[in-house]
Amino acid sequence: MFSQYRGYKAFLMLMDALLPVVVLALMVKLRPYLPGKFLDVGYVLPSPAVYLVVALIWHVTFAITGVYSAHKIPSFSNQIGSVTLAQGLAFLTLAGVLYFSFRETSRMLVIYHSAATYAALLLVRYGLTMYLSHMVNGNRRNRVLIVGVSRVALSIAETINDNHGRFMEVIGFVDGRPSDAALPAPFLGGTDEMARTVRENRVETVVVALSRDQAHELESIIYQLDSLPVRVYLVPDFLQMSFVNASAERFGDLIVIGIREPMIQGHRRVTKRVMDIVLSSIGIVLLSPLMVLIWIAVRLDSRGPGIFVTERIGENGTIFRMYKFRTMVQDAQDLLGAALEQEVDGGTVYKVKDDPRVTRLGKWLRRTSLDELPQLVNILKGEMSLVGPRPEQPFITKTYDHWQWERLSVPPGLTGWWQVSGRSDAPMNLNTHFDIYYVRNYSLILDLKILLKTLGTVISGKGAY
Repeated sequence: MFSQYRGYKAFLMLMDALLPVVVLALMVKLRPYLPGKFLDVGYVLPSPAVYLVVALIWHVTFAITGVYSAHKIPSFSNQIGSVTLAQGLAFLTLAGVLYFSFRETSRMLVIYHSAATYAALLLVRYGLTMYLSHMVNGNRRNRVLIVGVSRVALSIAETINDNHGRFMEVIGFVDGRPSDAALPAPFLGGTDEMARTVRENRVETVVVALSRDQAHELESIIYQLDSLPVRVYLVPDFLQMSFVNASAERFGDLIVIGIREPMIQGHRRVTKRVMDIVLSSIGIVLLSPLMVLIWIAVRLDSRGPGIFVTERIGENGTIFRMYKFRTMVQDAQDLLGAALEQEVDGGTVYKVKDDPRVTRLGKWLRRTSLDELPQLVNILKGEMSLVGPRPEQPFITKTYDHWQWERLSVPPGLTGWWQVSGRSDAPMNLNTHFDIYYVRNYSLILDLKILLKTLGTVISGKGAY
């Protein structure tokens, strides 16, 4: 639906790499005349390498933070938040790189550059949205015809009217069966006369959103549209299914739809994996003396191994062996039934306060979250991530409703949105909702936010047991 904005996306990507360099060159010339302490003696011009670093940082940072999502391009207000977050991250990254490399670069120059670049990038986007609005006003909105009156068809119309009404207009619906339902646009007739309807109403885009029991009509509809100068989009009626990140691709002469693809793909997955490898490696090296001491303490505190190894469900249902410091008595799994409690609504709680199976040292390890440190090895192996939904136990997933499996479409994490939003104090049903929120709103910025909030949560010990 937003393929017409691909050219504008390429334009923004070019501007986001070029403008920071141009602004840096301009700030270098203006620095002697700008407020702030300036010493002409010893003022060192930035190395040519700094310009390359600036271009690279802004390009990569804006690419991995979701700034170029096509649905945001026509709306300036939708772009402000993502540009602000990306600009802040780029500024911090540049400051860190310069600190470890070109330390002679003026700090005030970097600050002026960041502020001016932010203003310039927003100005470019404002100008682009004004240009797009002028194109719409000078011509007309994209006229959309929806084929079908199913729930998904009505959802498409609602989305267009609520979020993209400045650029798109639903001119009506057609369907193979007469409809007396309340529609947000006129019912224009049956699908057998769709070619005439398209021509008479100057339709530019056709969205085919039939219900599943009308799938046999699809071939006839596509044939009617073949000779017409319209864009055609097919929206399968999958509302009852939890397809989080479906993707279409060509497979020989066929078009296949992937419905269990990894949710995090491409450069976002590479960035997340690099961060996991770097930070888990640093953590293992720095914390190895502490982990040895904890292992010895666990062995001395109670009978049993120092490391507890258990099966957990990972991304897309894969099973892996997760490591923790043992915090319960040996054979605690055999005593699980006696430790379970029931929520008010009848839902089972699998992690309870004052669990009699937890050892004295285990209570302290859980409160400080130190029992989770061996999972750094799982992260390094790629079985887990620093941030993600909590690793689930196999017997719990057997009771999942279909929608709950959405939380398993990303790698499980050492910490996550659930852990920083109440941890074990939150009801079990809300835990799943927290995880699904993370899946649907994933970004590098959200990962960094969760990592920072985790520090405060661990220090307070709230909800840990």
